[in-house]
Amino acid sequence: MKYLLDTHVIIWILGDKEKFSDKTFRIIIDPGNVKYVSIASAWEVAIKIGKGNLRLDGGVSSFLRTTDRHGIKLLPIKQKHIKTLETLPLLHRDPFDRILVASAMSESMCLITADINIPLYDIACLW
Repeated sequence: MKYLLDTHVIIWILGDKEKFSDKTFRIIIDPGNVKYVSIASAWEVAIKIGKGNLRLDGGVSSFLRTTDRHGIKLLPIKQKHIKTLETLPLLHRDPFDRILVASAMSESMCLITADINIPLYDIACLW
């Protein structure tokens, strides 16, 4: 199975590993699982750091190094993601989470997230 990791998952890998369930953490660290993070997540981190809403030692570069170190591939935003986004019901108002949902749907990925609003969509998700 392919997994798409929500933004907070990468941030928590950096310093709040106790927030993960055992099952979720095993999936994340298993090198046999194919894991992705959206470029939208790096964009979200950069915006939050710039606005002062997130403090992350090393900034967005640290975020991206963490993905590399854990074998997490960077997923670009594709046309099919945008087309899926256009048809999503407005169950979640955060634009970054909505593009993650659309990307996971388009790519048949399981979205790893602690966000309680994501399961409102007809999508495979795990926490």
